[in-house]
Amino acid sequence: MTRWRPPAEKSTALITATGHARLKAELDELWRVRRPEVVKALAAAAAEGDRSENAEYTYRKKQLGEIDRRVRYLSKRLEALRVVDTRPSDPRAVFFGAQVELERVSDGELLRYRIVGPDETDAALGWISIDSPLARALLKKRVDDEFEVMLPGGMTRFVIVEVDYE
Repeated sequence: MTRWRPPAEKSTALITATGHARLKAELDELWRVRRPEVVKALAAAAAEGDRSENAEYTYRKKQLGEIDRRVRYLSKRLEALRVVDTRPSDPRAVFFGAQVELERVSDGELLRYRIVGPDETDAALGWISIDSPLARALLKKRVDDEFEVMLPGGMTRFVIVEVDYE
């Protein structure tokens, strides 16, 4: 059995200014704070002697690899991302960065989402990726437009109640 996986689909290389700042802060934290701590702990564990039975050494080596992988990913990704910090010319239409309030037609429930880049999604905040089916269906729609989208629960119909760019 192999560990090979097909490459992931290319995600949209857009990000909001706050998302970009958050990723840069994460990279800085990993590189300047966490990595030096782990390297110091790894050196101390290596000095204890036999590494084959040293759980601390094994754990720290694995932790260092995870940090290095994340640092490498963030470094490459930050170079490729384009920060979008301008408002669109038509504030009633849905574009990247919009906060959208939707009404589900079937039960009248109001839902609020913000369309962000794939690197800054957060389900708890209602931030959805621009690559998601719902965001793709929302793009270029305007207030009071009604549309259908295929979601995991089936075909769902929405009406756009409000579009905001804060």
